[in-house]
Amino acid sequence: MTVRAKVCGIRSAADLETAVSAGADAVGFISGTTHFSEDALTAEAAAWLSESTPSFVNRVLVTHLEDAHAILELADRIGADTIQVHGLVDTPTLRAVHAAARGRTIVRAVHVTGADAVARALDVAADCDAVLLDSRTTDRLGGTGRTHDWAVSARIVRELALIGRPVILAGGLTADNVDEAIEAVRPFGVDVNSGVETETGDKDFAACAAFVKTAHEHEPGYPVPVPRPRGRGLQPSGSPR
Repeated sequence: MTVRAKVCGIRSAADLETAVSAGADAVGFISGTTHFSEDALTAEAAAWLSESTPSFVNRVLVTHLEDAHAILELADRIGADTIQVHGLVDTPTLRAVHAAARGRTIVRAVHVTGADAVARALDVAADCDAVLLDSRTTDRLGGTGRTHDWAVSARIVRELALIGRPVILAGGLTADNVDEAIEAVRPFGVDVNSGVETETGDKDFAACAAFVKTAHEHEPGYPVPVPRPRGRGLQPSGSPR
């Protein structure tokens, strides 16, 4: 097994073709936002891109929505394989999404703003299939282009390995620093958005390919059990399409 690579913020057919051609294991469509994102899509646009995604690439809905029914309904409309709950949702909401996932993998984002992120990651781990560690600012829940304290992320990886919960690292990653990030954190997967874009915000093939290649040169530092093998792509478990 190699470290999985997700290219997020897909917003056009050209972006999708770039990410897929670069060998990405998963692609992320951002829809249902409450905080600013240049890459936010309507449900219709996300569904069209999802339908255009090859069957061997995992389709991830990244959403800020905070109501379980709304999250699940949007995932149905888009045809997502994985739901990345990236909003400021409480535990009962996450639990409700996970319980009604119908074979989809549920990834919960935890923002690493300090050492308290360790406790937050442990709190949510029981109600999701994987934890994604990201950076945030006052007005952004992701796509910040900023790294966070990888020492905290590495501790979270070690703690969650004890309960078999994989961790995906995001936040300020690029083709230039992903090797160092993987060595420092030893995650199951890595997630990139603005770090592989051109000045116009389009996905850059050379940067995407270099990012994916570097990720695939590593093995996850903490192998995790796969209790219900269901699919491919970034998911540790998930339903085949």
